[in-house]
Amino acid sequence: MKLTRTWKHLTKSHRKRTSLERFRLKKALENLARKEGRGTELVSLYIPHGKRVSEVINQLRQEHGTAANIKSDATRTNVQDAITKTRQRLRLIKRVPENGLVIFSGAIPQNGPGSERNETYVLTPPEPVMINLYRCDSRFHTEHLQEMLKEKETYGILVMDSSEATFALLQGRRLSLAKNITSGVPGKMRAGGQSAQRFTRQREAKVLDFFSRVGKHATEVFLDVPGLKGLIIAGPGPMKYDFGKRDYLHYQLRDKIVATIDTAYVGRQGVKEVVGKAPEIMRKIRYIEEGKLMQDFLYEIGHDTGLAAYGEAEVRRALRMGAVKVLLLSESLDTVRVTVKCGSCEYNRKESINRRDVSSLEESLSKKQCLKCNSPSLSVEKAEDVVEELAEAAMQANAEVEMMSVDIEEGQMLKNAFGGIAATLRFKL
Repeated sequence: MKLTRTWKHLTKSHRKRTSLERFRLKKALENLARKEGRGTELVSLYIPHGKRVSEVINQLRQEHGTAANIKSDATRTNVQDAITKTRQRLRLIKRVPENGLVIFSGAIPQNGPGSERNETYVLTPPEPVMINLYRCDSRFHTEHLQEMLKEKETYGILVMDSSEATFALLQGRRLSLAKNITSGVPGKMRAGGQSAQRFTRQREAKVLDFFSRVGKHATEVFLDVPGLKGLIIAGPGPMKYDFGKRDYLHYQLRDKIVATIDTAYVGRQGVKEVVGKAPEIMRKIRYIEEGKLMQDFLYEIGHDTGLAAYGEAEVRRALRMGAVKVLLLSESLDTVRVTVKCGSCEYNRKESINRRDVSSLEESLSKKQCLKCNSPSLSVEKAEDVVEELAEAAMQANAEVEMMSVDIEEGQMLKNAFGGIAATLRFKL
């Protein structure tokens, strides 16, 4: 089997990656990571943007010559074949894409020793490739692409207490400290001879002035950050909650507050504490987003508005009519749409079955006759992934596609109660 695949819609690194795009890339990389060669016969090639294709082809020509020294005839043949296939693909490319290029090629056993067959995969990564890598191994080196699947969205971090406030930005694993300001707020112990009421008033005035400055600096640091996903407010003590309750933050930033958490420290150390907790916070944010999508769907169901559909047949009908607004698909779906065709007449039918049942269907068809011409010529002409098929139909209908995980209650409900396929609609069917 040979496969060439590119993610054209993922070539801009700054573009928000949709759940469908993440799902496609994740599944493809999982498939590649499972493949194993008989020896060090699998070629992984990462080419960064700016690298000349002719230089890479020359490098591969040298590697082809080096491979001639491999003692094992089978290994030598397979490695040289993989390099040749890679060079052939590169000759079809005029220049390396903006995000670079990744090619995997090698002899993959199909059914035990001696059944090896070359498989070649050409990928345009979702983000710029930062390494220039050629490697022969018993596996494909997908880890650099898998790293790109990790969250890269930008979050603002504000860590504060009564003494200071620190502003930082977290994008993926990259952390940048933007600013630190001191409060000027005195401690709660007043100086001798000063009345308690006067001291309290002065301290409260300084707290409010500090809140005002924090709000202004937050606007300067966070407001114009492109695609800011959310704002995390943290710190020891109650000061962060007092600040959050007031209107010192710009309204657009207030709407982006995704978490308020406790830390033991402020300053740089406090920011590091937040970063340590950030993966769980970001995971919860996606769960919240998925929960909201399901709640919107359940609202339409519960109020019998007619603006919801579920089950494969009903959703397909809605897609054909252009009625789907948001298509919800479970990540657990492992269904294929098979086309059964008769080789003697024009009879054909389509049905959806579990992927693991395709072989059983093919075997059973060999014992059945065509319903139209009674000829024993039935076979599976093609089997298409249902997720990909429905997603493509949704895109043609200008509908959003959301892949729903099974790690939250709403995702389990989509899978178990609605067959893993549902949609909210633009209009009643």
